[in-house]
Amino acid sequence: METFAEVRQHILDNHQLFIDEPFQLAFDCPMEDERTQAIYIAELKSSDNRRYLRVETLICPLADFDAEKCLRINLILRVGYLAVGDLDGTAYVKMCENMPYESLHGDELEYVIRNVAPMADRMEQALETEHDLA
Repeated sequence: METFAEVRQHILDNHQLFIDEPFQLAFDCPMEDERTQAIYIAELKSSDNRRYLRVETLICPLADFDAEKCLRINLILRVGYLAVGDLDGTAYVKMCENMPYESLHGDELEYVIRNVAPMADRMEQALETEHDLA
């Protein structure tokens, strides 16, 4: 895949979108127990104009998670990393993966989705036991 249009087509062929904007897509990835994990995909550019595809999903409000624990978890993750981003003025822990376009293909994208979504959902369940947050 060399363009976001190709990424969009791949996602449309494999998932049902609830956000379809020029450089952002989102869909619910089914999990066990009828849960879903919302996956967001966006195109990013680096300072040297290299393009990346970011796959991300929310886990929980940062207030519910120890920042040091995030860094320790990042050390052992093989796919994805934990980061903090704002949602409606609240800092959230999210799991992300940045994929360079130069080596991007559908199987690799699906591999990342299949790994990031369930891992984030398990973390969310451990922290947010009352409801399915993302």
